[in-house]
Amino acid sequence: MDHVAPSAEDIERLARAALDALPEAFRPAARQVALRVDEFAPDWMLSEMAIEDPFELTGLYDGIPMTEKSVGDPPHGPDTVWLFRRPILDEWADRGDVTLGALVAHVLVHELAHHFGWSDADIATIDRWWE
Repeated sequence: MDHVAPSAEDIERLARAALDALPEAFRPAARQVALRVDEFAPDWMLSEMAIEDPFELTGLYDGIPMTEKSVGDPPHGPDTVWLFRRPILDEWADRGDVTLGALVAHVLVHELAHHFGWSDADIATIDRWWE
């Protein structure tokens, strides 16, 4: 039987569906964040985060959280949620107990939570998904 791994476009479609499923109160702000799907995190990003294994990073929020923004701030590139296809697929295959759509939605929502100004500790108190 021939199988083809989900493409970056497939991952993006799942992420956009997850955006559409967000509660209305969060949807407008979440849609202001750029979405980027790459195979792996770029070397500069892994280096900056002191991550040696690129499979360890499934997603990243790159931007200034809404709680820290000011009109007086110098211009900054667009806030971006990065999703990394190969690590997501690897996590999905290793887990074997969730759908790909659920995993992509979880990674996306976790990174968007940083956009809304929540720390990893804040997220952990409401999201026990990884346990």
